[in-house]
Amino acid sequence: MYLSDLINISEVIEEKLVESGIETPERLKELGSKLAFVQMREKYPTACKNILFALEGAIQGIRWFRLTDEEKDILKDFFSSL
Repeated sequence: MYLSDLINISEVIEEKLVESGIETPERLKELGSKLAFVQMREKYPTACKNILFALEGAIQGIRWFRLTDEEKDILKDFFSSL
């Protein structure tokens, strides 16, 4: 299975994840969306919060816009803290 097989993960996001050292869906799930995003952001400082939402949705197996408001707020707060 490739990262781009996961929901929300485009080929562009997959490329950025792989270049950031996250090469498999299993590794993404092990790290979780926050740590994976931090790792990606080290290489791509302009990575936006929508990517963070996409990563969380991919881990949960849902479209990012289906995240609960509470989950989105937690991710927004995390993004703002970076």
